[in-house]
Amino acid sequence: MAVQANPVHRAVVEHLVRQAVYQRMGKPVPGTGNAPSPLVVNISARHCHLTQEAVEALFGKGHQLTPMKWLYQEGQFAAEEALTLVGPRSRVISNLRILGPCRTLNQVELAYTDAIALGFDIPLRKSGNIDGTPGGMLMGPEGFFEMPDGIIRAERHVHMHPEDAAHYGVAAGDRMKLKIGGSCAVTFDEMLVRVDESFKLEVHIDTDEG
Repeated sequence: MAVQANPVHRAVVEHLVRQAVYQRMGKPVPGTGNAPSPLVVNISARHCHLTQEAVEALFGKGHQLTPMKWLYQEGQFAAEEALTLVGPRSRVISNLRILGPCRTLNQVELAYTDAIALGFDIPLRKSGNIDGTPGGMLMGPEGFFEMPDGIIRAERHVHMHPEDAAHYGVAAGDRMKLKIGGSCAVTFDEMLVRVDESFKLEVHIDTDEG
């Protein structure tokens, strides 16, 4: 099955339309001055990342994740496949979306409200830092997969290309503030900076924060 090339993300289209409207009005475009990239803020709903081993345990031997929707970061996608997560109170979250492609570890990212409903006491962690975190049971159409650890609330973070990091004067591992204006203004402190050549400028906050 052929996979189509990544479509232009809605946030980019909105930025270009906004830019054209302000130019037609003869007004400066609100933004971050001469920043190399538009700032995109996306809300990350609960989801999981899986190894190929886990995918096969849950969906059958040789199964490959099927892209349903391409995400803003290059090569990342929400898969058609979804799971059920069973919590300590025997409560479940169904339709837990898998994000692809497969990774080298298994990780479930929940908001605190999700965790409370399921009975998990989850720590706030950088993605990939799962030592000492709670585990849980995943159910798929072809089987179960027991996670010994890996259930976290992911720290709010910003993806940056090195050019973006240089513009803002930050490096990987630094912390920033994200200020949202308007009548209900709010500032998010301690936003983790992640830098990679493959990244596009994007902030991730969870559904509680969003």
